[in-house]
Amino acid sequence: MTSAWLLPEHIADVLPSEARRIEELRRNLLDLARSYGFELVIPPMLEHLESLLSGAGLGHDLKTFKLVDQLSGRMLGVRADTTPQVARIDAHLLNRQGVARLCYCGPVLHARPDSPLATREPLQFGAEIYGHAGLEADLEIQDLALDGLAAAGVGRLVLDMGDARIVRSLLAGEGTPADSVTGIVAALTLKDRSAVETLVAGCSASVRDALLALLDLYGGDEVLASARERLPALPGITAALDDLAWLGRHLRAAHPGIEVGFDLSDMSGYAYYSGVRFSVYATGSTDALLRGGRYDEVGAVFGRNRPAVGFSLDLRQLSAAMPAAPLRAAIRAPWSEDAALRAAIRALRAGGETVVCALPGHEHETQEFDCDRELVVIDDHWTLRSLATA
Repeated sequence: MTSAWLLPEHIADVLPSEARRIEELRRNLLDLARSYGFELVIPPMLEHLESLLSGAGLGHDLKTFKLVDQLSGRMLGVRADTTPQVARIDAHLLNRQGVARLCYCGPVLHARPDSPLATREPLQFGAEIYGHAGLEADLEIQDLALDGLAAAGVGRLVLDMGDARIVRSLLAGEGTPADSVTGIVAALTLKDRSAVETLVAGCSASVRDALLALLDLYGGDEVLASARERLPALPGITAALDDLAWLGRHLRAAHPGIEVGFDLSDMSGYAYYSGVRFSVYATGSTDALLRGGRYDEVGAVFGRNRPAVGFSLDLRQLSAAMPAAPLRAAIRAPWSEDAALRAAIRALRAGGETVVCALPGHEHETQEFDCDRELVVIDDHWTLRSLATA
């Protein structure tokens, strides 16, 4: 018989140390986004299914939990991604003519995990800019992403960029069926040369050679120079390479501690992104900490097809990638009805200190906190004393 307290697969409680760190990350990222001028929105966990799975959300069909609304009888979905909801807010509720900078942070739920070890309940933080088609918005989003990870103390970062326009430009005149395009994109992303060779066999020789060349085009700035030589000079490809070079130059200047690279065969999110896409990794890791890019088609289904660029990350994953956090310094105080003691405790807490009041019989239990000071009576006054010298 299954125990009643066992949780579903890939669902887990968050215990005190990790919960504290995740909450501190959430606050810091929201404060950082606000310093950039981003406004916080909080979309609902549930929406009508047709709204959640419209447009950019269509790819989340298999990941979306579905249920029947007991009030209306209509099908509802639990969000698996927040970006389609934010696009709806931009299109229908805000409906601004100029730029809208929006950020969010909340749980999403996946019917299926992204990987064998992934949670099905990520805590998603994201930031998005609507209404500006220029590279300035792409750069601002990437600056915010890198500043957020740096502030979290992840360590040395690697930013990897690609562009969906390259493959789109190559396949534009080939008449390739949609399912074949999906296969080509997946094989390119996995760098499966034999699969790519098989899938592009029906393409023209120049396109076939260019798609195979993409498999070797990853690394530093030399990748862009090589791409200009090996890929056809189509307008979409030239624009993509120019944009990648511009962004790389500015990112290195603003973030000298990061490594900027390019991977022109990585088409992750191909159906979603319309231009530059990027991923950020901790050095030595194969799992991206965040992903983002330009997705100008995201608002089309809501009747407002305007430029959009953004990124998102999972705070649980980010927390797990960080070094162990030290316990928070605190003050230990005895429990007493003494008015002076109680007033001293209130004053310390009002000043931002953590005061752990030891309940009778539990004088040495502090759990989550590192009590490095204590309140003691000295000359009839409650005074702070360092426990190191006690």
